[in-house]
Amino acid sequence: MGKRNAAKRMKTASEVNTSAWFEETGRVRGPRLQAIDGGRSWHPDDADQKYKRAATAPEGDRAQRYQKNVKPRSENQARLMEAMDEYALVAALGPAGTGKTYLAICKAVEALQKGKVSRIILSRPAVEAGEQIGFLPGAMEDKLAPYLRPLYDALSDRLSPGQLKHMLAEGVIEIAPIGFMRGRTLNNAFIVIDEAQNCTYTQLKMLLTRLGWHSTMVITGDPAQSDLLPEFSGLANAAERLEKLEGAAVVKLEGQDVVRHPLVADMLSVL
Repeated sequence: MGKRNAAKRMKTASEVNTSAWFEETGRVRGPRLQAIDGGRSWHPDDADQKYKRAATAPEGDRAQRYQKNVKPRSENQARLMEAMDEYALVAALGPAGTGKTYLAICKAVEALQKGKVSRIILSRPAVEAGEQIGFLPGAMEDKLAPYLRPLYDALSDRLSPGQLKHMLAEGVIEIAPIGFMRGRTLNNAFIVIDEAQNCTYTQLKMLLTRLGWHSTMVITGDPAQSDLLPEFSGLANAAERLEKLEGAAVVKLEGQDVVRHPLVADMLSVL
């Protein structure tokens, strides 16, 4: 049984029939997974408190609840969604709360549902916001989980817990540390590079050139909110150069595009 399960896990994302994960009824396909022990650090496989009530509902109803239609709330958000449909490379720049990451994740899930791509690849710099938390225990996924929590939150709003668990287990949704991306060619994938303002120009150049055939790459970030020294952040420089390319789009969101509490937009103007 051990060898059989190991061979199953080695199945590549290109061999996975992504349409099997989604049905018109919203029912989750595939075997149920056992509950994850909550005695360790947070992991995307762990059921969050807000999903406990949904866990008691019928499987089809629970999955269907996560199929939502996302509509832009501002003109710039509409431009961003259109750009992700039309261009293979999109840079979304803007302050906190403008929906950059959420819209990118929504488009990634939509592309997977429609069979446009065979996998979703998520990457984010492992940079703390001014506070060092030291070494983290566990495997690579456990170490990266705190940094990728915003991406998992967005995924959890688009997929049921069962779908998310299965896709992570099968490699349909892949967590790719920036340090291990060199040398890869990302074909048939929707790639989201979040918090790109914490990447150096050299890192961004390496990441952008991973783009392969039939893939879409979206980089999101706020050049004004970098946790690196100003001379080390490469997002603004890279975005300026990408604007000159016909096959790439740079969408800039502003304070009026903030969809969090109204005070957030006001604070951005004074802080």
